[in-house]
Amino acid sequence: MTQDDDSLTGHEPLKHYVSSCLDSYFKALNGHQPNDLYRLVINQVEGPLLETVMRYSGGNQSRAAQILGINRATLRKKLRFHQIEMPGAEH
Repeated sequence: MTQDDDSLTGHEPLKHYVSSCLDSYFKALNGHQPNDLYRLVINQVEGPLLETVMRYSGGNQSRAAQILGINRATLRKKLRFHQIEMPGAEH
């Protein structure tokens, strides 16, 4: 399954929802200039992504890192950054 492959889920690809949310965000700004948007989006998305994948993997960091396509050390660093702790998680 590719990032744009929605044939298995029957839903719009994730990028559709991201685009829609960003359109709403810009409307809510009411003409004000956004600042540091890239970091804002990454910080808002990365934490929930990590939490969800950790739950899906049953707290197994090796499996979660494989699902995410990153190495386990990077995953651990990101989990610390976002202050995500998984009770009973395999380290």
